[in-house]
Amino acid sequence: MVIEMKIPVGISKRHVHLNIETFNKLFNESDLPVRNYLNQPDQYASTFTVDLEWNGNIIEHVRVVGPIRNYNQIEVSDSECKILGVNPPTKASGDLSESLPINIIGPKGKVSLSSGLIKAQRHVHVTEETLRKLNLEDKQEVKIYKDNTYLFTANIKLSIPGFDELHIDTEEEKLYDLHQGDEVEFF
Repeated sequence: MVIEMKIPVGISKRHVHLNIETFNKLFNESDLPVRNYLNQPDQYASTFTVDLEWNGNIIEHVRVVGPIRNYNQIEVSDSECKILGVNPPTKASGDLSESLPINIIGPKGKVSLSSGLIKAQRHVHVTEETLRKLNLEDKQEVKIYKDNTYLFTANIKLSIPGFDELHIDTEEEKLYDLHQGDEVEFF
């Protein structure tokens, strides 16, 4: 018996996660202020933004997502890669192997990272309860459907704490005509 589950769609726009050292160099502030909380518990969009630069190409006003991490991760889409003139790997969040270098510009300085730039792999955030209930495994590939029409596969991402939600980028939003809050099925 196949168990399916409906979950909402979350659209992930370009953003950066910063470690404390990079945050201090870019902002020289004591904390990362909250603009709004995201669906995933403890995650938020900050009021702070940075510019990304590579070989003279710049993308302005890239949102910093909190809280502060123990790594730097910069997530961009295919069209943003074209603007920067780069071709980073598509990776699961936190997997920075083979990620590309990037320059980040903040109000107090510029940081040149030797790695951290990726295209984020689409994924389904699930809680431990959902993982057990559906007999799934972290990183397992599942099929995504909308109105009984197959769209694509995505990998499971165990989120503790978490909120069951599919994350895709802005280009996948357009390609598959999915929008923030739409519901899809996966199994």
